[in-house]
Amino acid sequence: MKIFVRERVKATDGDRRPRFRVVGIAGGELKIKVKRIRKCELKQLAEHTGAEIVYLTRDGKGNEGKRKAA
Repeated sequence: MKIFVRERVKATDGDRRPRFRVVGIAGGELKIKVKRIRKCELKQLAEHTGAEIVYLTRDGKGNEGKRKAA
């Protein structure tokens, strides 16, 4: 089983808010019912279910999903 996550745009280290967003899950019967999740919670889920955590990368430009200026 794999859990695919990405780092949130507005989250930073020491922010005291969940830093990751679950994008999808492949295989298994795991259902996650939260929008945002902490790294320690991800690790615990992976340990108990035997899942692998896949961290998705971003392009670094911060323009995903934004419209181009006309």
